[in-house]
Amino acid sequence: MRYFPRSISAFARPRRLALLAVLAAAMMPSAADARVAGYDGIWNVTFATTRGNCSSGYSVPFSVTGSRVSSAGGGRVSGKVNRSGAVAVQVSVGASHATGGGRLAGVNGAGSWKGIISGDPCSGTWQATRT
Repeated sequence: MRYFPRSISAFARPRRLALLAVLAAAMMPSAADARVAGYDGIWNVTFATTRGNCSSGYSVPFSVTGSRVSSAGGGRVSGKVNRSGAVAVQVSVGASHATGGGRLAGVNGAGSWKGIISGDPCSGTWQATRT
């Protein structure tokens, strides 16, 4: 068995530790992925009408996966949420359609919407809670 001088073995340990640190960092999700994934889940969104002749109090579930917003039951929903929580969506059910925007933060969200609901122009606000 050969004896290696202390200087060589001392050099090998820091290299191993550095390699382990690089591998551990590569396996962790990036900060951007973590921020977007932070909004993933089902959000129950309640709409209130502030202008127009439309009913208030409708609740609709939306799904957030990554940066994509989609329907979690009923109607067509499409939209995006960015890393800071800003959200923009388009919703249509039959002849009714609306667009909305706002912000998600933690397990809550809020914003505004406008559209044509059953032929009437309306607008209002929305509140969301992640279930």
